[in-house]
Amino acid sequence: MTAQTATGRLLAATLLVACLQFTPARAQEPVAMPSTPAAMPAANGQWTHAITLMGQPKYGPSFKHFDYADPAAPKGGMVRFGAQGGFDNFNIVVTGLKGDLEGGIQQIYDSLMTESADEPFTSYGLLAEAVRIAPDLGSVSYRLREDARWHDGKPITPEDVVWSFDVLKANSPFYAAYYQTVAKAEASGPHEVTFTFSETGNRELPQVIGQLRILPKHWWTAKDASGRQRSVTETTLEPPLGSGPYRLAKFEPGRTATYTRVPDYWGKDLPVNAGRYNFDTERYEYFRDGTVLVEALKGDLYDYRVENIARNWATAYEDFPAVREGRLIKEAFPDRGMGLMQAFTFNTRREKFKDPRVRRAFNLAMNYEEMNKALFYGLYKRINSYFFGSELASTGLPEGDEKAILESVRDKVPPSVFTTPYANPVNDSPEAVRKNLREAVGLLREAGYDLRGGKMVSKATGEPLTVEFLEFQSTFERVILPFSAQLKLIGIDATLRVIDQAQYQNRIRNFDFDITTSNWGESLSPGNEQREYWGSAAADKPGSRNLIGIKDPGIDALIEKVIFAKDRPTVIAATRALDRVLLAHDYVVPQWASDQQRTLRWNRFGHPAILPLYASSGFPTTWWYDEKLAAKTGAPR
Repeated sequence: MTAQTATGRLLAATLLVACLQFTPARAQEPVAMPSTPAAMPAANGQWTHAITLMGQPKYGPSFKHFDYADPAAPKGGMVRFGAQGGFDNFNIVVTGLKGDLEGGIQQIYDSLMTESADEPFTSYGLLAEAVRIAPDLGSVSYRLREDARWHDGKPITPEDVVWSFDVLKANSPFYAAYYQTVAKAEASGPHEVTFTFSETGNRELPQVIGQLRILPKHWWTAKDASGRQRSVTETTLEPPLGSGPYRLAKFEPGRTATYTRVPDYWGKDLPVNAGRYNFDTERYEYFRDGTVLVEALKGDLYDYRVENIARNWATAYEDFPAVREGRLIKEAFPDRGMGLMQAFTFNTRREKFKDPRVRRAFNLAMNYEEMNKALFYGLYKRINSYFFGSELASTGLPEGDEKAILESVRDKVPPSVFTTPYANPVNDSPEAVRKNLREAVGLLREAGYDLRGGKMVSKATGEPLTVEFLEFQSTFERVILPFSAQLKLIGIDATLRVIDQAQYQNRIRNFDFDITTSNWGESLSPGNEQREYWGSAAADKPGSRNLIGIKDPGIDALIEKVIFAKDRPTVIAATRALDRVLLAHDYVVPQWASDQQRTLRWNRFGHPAILPLYASSGFPTTWWYDEKLAAKTGAPR
C-alpha cells in the first residue's frame, strides 16, 4: 500500500479507523511535514531527483537504497491479510462511489514519485526520473523514465499521465476536491508532463501531484476479451492492467484476492525499490465481521493484524497457546507519523444539531473515564485536538503568531478562543458526573429545550430531542449503550442502528445520519485536504469528507492560511489556530486514541535492523518471509 501522504492520506481518510472498528491490516507508510517554498530544492525551475518541504532531501541523486530497507532481503513466500466485508470492484476511479473496492488493488499501479519513510514529506522519483517546480509554485513538470512499462510491455507515456489525471478528477469526488486548483495537465515533451495550477504559492500542490496513481489509457479505452468496450466510470471485476511490483493473479468475488510479484517489473532495480516488495505472493482474505476476523487470525487464516480493539488486545490472545509459544507475536510499534481526530460526529445539516450548546451537552453527558476503565482497560487517551498526537495540536491560550493569525479573523471566530482553552469534561467521580449533567441540562435550556416528564423537548414545538447513532459494526454497541443511558438521564432518547457496510457508505455519502463515528487522519503537513474536511464548498457535496456540514467563514479563512503558509513556524501557528476554532464550535464529541500501533503476526517474517521512523513497523513493504521462522511456526495455508 502506498504512503499515507497527499492523495494517499485523502483516500485513506475514507476508511474508518476507529479504535473499536476494523482497519485494513496492512500498515501505512509515512506522512509529511512542510517548510518554506524557498527551501524546496526543486522550486527554482531546475530538474531534481527529489523534492521536499523540509530543507534538503536526506538521500542524494546517487543513493543506493533507503536506510530502512535491506537490499539483500530474500525474495519469496506469502503474506496474507484479513479484511472485513467484501468487494465487487477493481476500478480505483469509482472507489467509494459505485462499489466496494478490493483493498489491495491500488498496489498494482506506480505513481510519479514515492516517499521516504524516515524523513518528513520527501518524495523521490519513481515513474518520473526528475521533477521541476516553477519558482512561483504555479506549475510542476515530471520527466518520465523511458524504460517505465506496463505489465503488457507497452511504455508509460505522458498521455497516460494526462488521461489518468483527467478521469480521476472528473469521476472521483476526492480528487476533484483535492486538485480543484490544478487547472490542467498536458504533455510538454516526448517524456514530460506539466501540471499548471490556477493559483501560485500553494507549497503542497507540486508534491501531492506526484502521488497520483497512473492508469493505462490504452487498456481502459480498449475492448475486453469478450469485445465489450471498457468504461473507466463503471465498476469491474476484470483484473486491470498495472505497472507496479504486483499484479492481480486470481480472485473469488467478495472473498479473496491474490497478488503475485512481477518478476520482470520494470522498476525492480530502482534505488527507491531496493529491499522492498519482497513477498512473492500477497493475499487478501475477507470475513464477515470483526469477531470472525479475530478468530480467523487465531486460526492462522491470515498473518497480520492491527488490533484496534482494546478488549481484544488485553484479553483475546492471552490464553491462546500460539502467543505463549511465540508462534503468534504481539508487538506494539510507536506511531509517530500522524495526528488524529476520531469522534462521534454530528450532522449539523439537521436543525437539532445547529446550536453548539446542544452539541456540547452531548460531550458533557459522555462518561469517558468510566468507559476507559471498564471497556478499554485504560489503554487509551481522550482526544482533545483535531491534530491529536502531533505538534500541530493547540494547547493553552493562543500566543505569538497563532494569536496574531486569530486576531486577523477575530470577527469570524468564537470569542472563547481568546479566553478559554478547550477541554473535554471530566467525569472521574459521582460528583463530577452530576455536575456535568446539570451543566448539560442548562445548556439545552439555553438552546430552546425544556425537561418535561423526563423528556427533553423543544419549547417552540414540543418535539422531543431524539438521536440515532449510525454504525456498520456491532462492536460499538458496548460504547453507545452506556452513552445512551447517560443521555437518557438528561431526557434525550438515543438509539443505535447497525447496518451493513454498503448501506452505511451510501447513507454517509448522502449525509443521511444524525450521529456517526468518523475520523480524520492528519499528516504532519496539513494542506489542501483541509478544504475537503472542513471547507464550506465541500459541505453539500455528496461523498465529501465534510461529514459535519461545516459552513463557516472563519474556518474557511484559517484553512487558506494553513495552505499558503510560507514557513514551518507559520504552518504550525495557522494549524493550531484552525484546530482551536474547530474545537470551540463543539462539532464532535471526541473519542479516544493511542500513540502506538498494536499488531499481531504469525512468526514467519523478518525485517531490517532499522525500522522506518514514520511508518510504524513498515510491514509488509520492507519485511520478508523467513524460512527458518516459518519452519518453527508452520507454513501458511
